[in-house]
Amino acid sequence: MDLSFSEEQEMLWKSARDFLANKVPKTLVREMEEDERGYVPEVWKEMADLGWIGLPFPEEFGGGGFSFLDLVVLMEEMGRACLPGPFLSTVVLGGMPVAEWGTDAQKKEILPKLCSGELRMTLALTEPSARYDAQSVQVKATAEGDNYVIDGTKLFVNDANVADMMVVAARTSAGVDGITLFLVDAKSPGISMQLLSTMAGDKQSEVTFDKVKVSKANVLGKVDGGWEMLKKVVQWAALAKSAEMMGGAQQVLEMTIEYAKDRVQFDRPIGSFQIIQHYLADMSIDVDSSRVSLHKAAWLLSEGLPCTREISVIKGWLSEAYRRVAATSHQIHGAIGFTKDHDLELYFRRAKAGELFFGDADYHREIVAQEIGL
Repeated sequence: MDLSFSEEQEMLWKSARDFLANKVPKTLVREMEEDERGYVPEVWKEMADLGWIGLPFPEEFGGGGFSFLDLVVLMEEMGRACLPGPFLSTVVLGGMPVAEWGTDAQKKEILPKLCSGELRMTLALTEPSARYDAQSVQVKATAEGDNYVIDGTKLFVNDANVADMMVVAARTSAGVDGITLFLVDAKSPGISMQLLSTMAGDKQSEVTFDKVKVSKANVLGKVDGGWEMLKKVVQWAALAKSAEMMGGAQQVLEMTIEYAKDRVQFDRPIGSFQIIQHYLADMSIDVDSSRVSLHKAAWLLSEGLPCTREISVIKGWLSEAYRRVAATSHQIHGAIGFTKDHDLELYFRRAKAGELFFGDADYHREIVAQEIGL
């Protein structure tokens, strides 16, 4: 089995690493944690010009026509750089559902603007229960003439503060099959947002819908057919987030190896002590095993093969492995790693926050158990 990058993936990886190293220093990452927007529009436009935002979308809409595995290669580098901004929300949570289930008119209207960087999107799914099941969707959409009227509150909506359009999951009838997805202008009358304070400094919002009118032409897919679509979107998001987490874990490992070589204690580098060597060996095992599982799941998805189990394996594993790698790195760095000026604390906060993104380890263990027949 060949696990090496293709020539195109190698070029994408190298260009992404160079660009992010130059354009996204850790000083900018920290600034964006305090900035209400959470991203730099100029960098966003440059990413669009590089073809990153349109990477997985068809060429006819201005995209690159690349696979999900190619997207994973890119997102690993984004995780390594702690890239702030609405990339995952726009591309995976918003754009991919439109590309998969949108009408021709919806695709022609949305995807070219998205690929050019003009349009930012997100998904409004979770509510105060913070669960990823059909019963947790209680926001209602009521048919009135040529429109639906949406009422209710969504919570933890990623990058809603800068989104131009949201994919909103709302209940149109009772039961698992009673959920519909809507394309909603984020500036519609009746929508209000409140930014939440988060551990990772990312931008999540509480979004309230108060009699928000949405045309029936803005239904995404079929009425009452939204839950089966959402299950796929959750899988895409879990895999994309795993790629970010993988890149972060790799960077933590590398910075810790360098520290162990350079830090001298008792007249010798601390990396010469057996306990430190074993710590780093455990970190390396977590990182290397994660990469194999990540790329396997992404390849299966790119080939259109069944991959529910594989996606939950990698997200469930990385939810704990990334945090474990970062926590062990803190043990090796000691007090300096806990300071706000050290990069390690950026990664640890993202590792902890990433655990919960589209399912924690226990959520994905349940899925794996079901997939193996239990």
